Amino acid sequence: MKIIESHIVPAVASKIRLQEYAVGIFRMLPSKSGLKKAIKKEEILLNGKIAQTSDWIEEHQQIDYIQKEEKQLKIFQLKLEVVFEDEYLAIINKPSGYPTSGNYFKTIEHALPFNLKLSSLPDALPYPVPVHRLDNPTSGLLIIAKTKSAQLQLHQDFEEKKIHKTYLALVTGETPIQASIQTSIEGKEAFTTYKTLKSFQHQERIYSLLEVAPKTGRTHQIRIHLSTSGFPIVDDKLYGSGENPFRKKGLYLAAIGLELEHPIYKTPLKLELEFPSKFSKAVS
Repeated sequence: MKIIESHIVPAVASKIRLQEYAVGIFRMLPSKSGLKKAIKKEEILLNGKIAQTSDWIEEHQQIDYIQKEEKQLKIFQLKLEVVFEDEYLAIINKPSGYPTSGNYFKTIEHALPFNLKLSSLPDALPYPVPVHRLDNPTSGLLIIAKTKSAQLQLHQDFEEKKIHKTYLALVTGETPIQASIQTSIEGKEAFTTYKTLKSFQHQERIYSLLEVAPKTGRTHQIRIHLSTSGFPIVDDKLYGSGENPFRKKGLYLAAIGLELEHPIYKTPLKLELEFPSKFSKAVS
């Protein structure tokens, strides 16, 4: 266990519970949602004991924000392309064929310590962690947190839809110039827009190259929305036929663009990847 920040309660004018009092007392937990998550994860101590949201606050109590010891991570020596890195976060280009995380050894999360420097800041995470997921067969830009404060802020930015992702998809069929798809997935709102970059014929069938922007982040959202619209992604064996007449195998879906605000400096970050070679070769 490591104490990241401490706070001694001064005189309090009236009775107040921890969940109201502690909002903003820690620099690295500026928001109410961040504080609630930290309490739920047992990362807040009140006089050395695990705190509850309902605890009453009294003068001279000590409130600590802690980082619990993590299990030692086995390192997967997979070389990754690092697109951006500083002390707070990194953005990597995830290759297809690997899960982002999970109960496996060969995951992107297990490969991060092999590719990224540990942060030297007081709230550095024991090892870098992804703050969102890309499907196993999907390649592209993946955001990684290196400090607790960056992790919490990035999660909040995703919740508030402040992080915008752009994907490239190759689908079967001739798509409209642009379209919006708004159908629920597993009972939750899901919204996707796309525009057609190019439609072309290959082996007597029409295919379309799309720039896709998911406005929500449901599991497999793009794959489901395009398939149910009649335009399954090439090589999608789960939501399509799995058809792939092109030389390069694998799902033709890649996260190629990211727009976000730096979680600490609040400066804009805009990153774009070149079209993956398999897309360029397919449409040429």
